[in-house]
Amino acid sequence: MSRLLIVALVALFALPAYGADEKKADEQKTFYAIGQVMARQLAVFDMSKDEIDQVLKGVKDGVESKTPNFDVEPYKAKIQNLALSRRNAQGEKLAAKTKEFVEKAAKEKDAVKTPSGLLYKSLKEGTGASPTATDKVKVNYRGTLVDGKEFDSSYTSGRPVEFGLNQVIKCWTEGLQKMKVGGKAQLICPPDLAYGERGSGLIPANATLVFEVELLDIVK
Repeated sequence: MSRLLIVALVALFALPAYGADEKKADEQKTFYAIGQVMARQLAVFDMSKDEIDQVLKGVKDGVESKTPNFDVEPYKAKIQNLALSRRNAQGEKLAAKTKEFVEKAAKEKDAVKTPSGLLYKSLKEGTGASPTATDKVKVNYRGTLVDGKEFDSSYTSGRPVEFGLNQVIKCWTEGLQKMKVGGKAQLICPPDLAYGERGSGLIPANATLVFEVELLDIVK
C-alpha cells in the first residue's frame, strides 16, 4: 500500500463534515473514494471490526510518525501469508454455498449449461457481430463471488476494458463468443474455467465466479 494512499486515508478522518462549499465537498468525495479503493485492496483479509480498528490505528500512527510499542519489521513478512490464509478460508466458506447457488442458477429461465461447465444466461440480446476466440473486445463487466462479494468491476474503475479473447480465462473466451455487440450476459464460471486452485488477488482458490458482461465492441 503506497504512502500516498495512507496519507489520504488519514486526511479523510481529519476532514469536517460535508459543507455547502462545492469544491470542499468534491475534495471530501475524492478522499472518500480513496478509502473505498483501499478497502478493496484490504478485502482479502476479511477483517473483523477489531482488526479494522487496529489497521486504522496503525495508519494514523504511521503517518503521524509515532513510534510503535513493538518491532513492526518481523510482522511485515507475515502480511502476505495472512492474506493467503484469509483468502483460502473465505474459499472454504464459499464452497458450502456454491453447489446450491449453481443448481439454482441452472434452473433459471434461459440459462444454458455448456459441455465445459459454463453457465450462460443472456440478459440482453445484442444486434451486432459475435467475436471469435482471437478477436479483441471492449467490455464493461462486474465480477462477484457466489456470496455476492464484488472482486472486480469496470464500472467501479469508471471505464471499459479491452483485451484479446485468447488472453483471458477460458470462461470468458467461451462465453463472449456467444454474445453479440450490444448484448449483456451473465457468465457463471466453475473453477477450472477461471483461476482454479491458485486463485488470484481477492479470488480464493477453487472459487466459482459470477460475471455480468456487456459486449460494447469488437476492436479492429
